[in-house]
Amino acid sequence: MQTHLSPAFLGSAAGQEAEAILRKCVHCGFCTATCPTYQLLGDELDGPRGRIYLIKQVLEGHAPTRETQLHLDRCLTCRNCETTCPSGVQYGHLVDIGRQAVDERVPRPWPERMQRWALREGLTSPWFGLAMRLGQGVRGWLPAAWRAKVPPRRPSRPWPTARYTRKVLLLAGCVQPAMMPNINVATARVLDAAGIEVRVAPAAGCCGAIKFHLDDQPGGLAQMRANIDAWWPHVADVEAIVMNASGCGALVRDYGHLLRHDPAYADKAARISALTCDLSELLPDLAGALDGRVRGRGRRLAFHPPCTLQHGQQLRGGVERHLAALGFEVRLAAGESHLCCGSAGTYSILQPALAGQLRDRKLGHLAALEPEIIISANIGCIGHLQGGTALPVRHWVEVLDDAMAEDPGAAGAGAARGTGGLDLVRH
Repeated sequence: MQTHLSPAFLGSAAGQEAEAILRKCVHCGFCTATCPTYQLLGDELDGPRGRIYLIKQVLEGHAPTRETQLHLDRCLTCRNCETTCPSGVQYGHLVDIGRQAVDERVPRPWPERMQRWALREGLTSPWFGLAMRLGQGVRGWLPAAWRAKVPPRRPSRPWPTARYTRKVLLLAGCVQPAMMPNINVATARVLDAAGIEVRVAPAAGCCGAIKFHLDDQPGGLAQMRANIDAWWPHVADVEAIVMNASGCGALVRDYGHLLRHDPAYADKAARISALTCDLSELLPDLAGALDGRVRGRGRRLAFHPPCTLQHGQQLRGGVERHLAALGFEVRLAAGESHLCCGSAGTYSILQPALAGQLRDRKLGHLAALEPEIIISANIGCIGHLQGGTALPVRHWVEVLDDAMAEDPGAAGAGAARGTGGLDLVRH
């Protein structure tokens, strides 16, 4: 694709990056076939190819409009188009640049500004936990739309206290400790059973994704730097920084790219990204340690692979393959598993109609598998899907912990096993 960037972008780092991405695009249109919003709306401008043209026009000096902003807002940033693209177009980076350029030139109406501010500041605030507990206390009286966003309280098992030679850092997350704390506990327990000690990453709440994707890229980058500062003293003592929310993992793996022009953080950010792994990448290591100690036989699971796992991190097949090796019956929605469920971070709040259509479509395909439980690997997907079904929706590590807990000899028994390094495998 030929480009003629305007002087405002020609010499900037963002402009140079965007131009390199744009020139890879051969506008073949393969991406439209796997774009969720194009499938729902049938509008070229609500597919990757159309949005690429809109971004190109803005970078070449055309004045964007509210309509331009709307088409970019409707993008889920699921990055399915990147998996499909034969030319290697890095659409996710391009849409970040395009959105910032448009938002700088097109003021949003004040209700949108207030909503986005409330999400940026509220979800990443230490007060979010208190608000969630209050919401759970009155959950039965909440309107249906609000109740779907407030999961009921669930008891957690105790956090393991054993100490091992092998150690990993775990990002607790910003909303996960308040909304679904059992995911982190289950992670620590399962890794403990394999002889791996889990330390919660210090002083780290949000990975930076919420602010970065909600009109505050500088604020998001500041959170990334703060996380790097907090984690850096511990880097030498751990084998990996583990993410059990694939949305966080996709962004932290991008720290090296996003901070590559920052002389004070570029090298550290690259190191943090290299150390980061999704929890599913430890499954080959865990499967060996837990073999024979997990009662998964006959349990029917339907797996929804999050977009941030399969497209953002390009990790596919590992969860279902290794859980099957532990005895679970894991199925994917045939012909549909690559598509987004509509959660996409705050998308389900900002674009509820489209998100609801995608959720109901996804749940229809998953329910057809007749599972006992729907599993996923990202808190956003889990909460969004649970809001539309009576079937339990859980993180796969919670289901593994439940099956492991039925064996009284499982917990803590990995201490004698885990002596090697983590075998991180890209699936």
